[in-house]
Amino acid sequence: MGRTKKVGSAGRFGVRYGRTIRKKIADIEALYKGKHKCNFCKKIGVRRLSYGLWQCTKCNIKFTGKAYSIE
Repeated sequence: MGRTKKVGSAGRFGVRYGRTIRKKIADIEALYKGKHKCNFCKKIGVRRLSYGLWQCTKCNIKFTGKAYSIE
């Protein structure tokens, strides 16, 4: 899968693009793939559908937010 302990999901790039860029990519991906709290039902279960579009898996409501985080 290309995942390592140091760079996480950016391990798929191998040694290309430099350490700093891969670290930034790993941080951004961890931010939007992480767990988020729904503003409506207050439960953790929000997933990102696309840039700025989020959906709660519990109450099934779609709403907009920032590209990589809800707030």
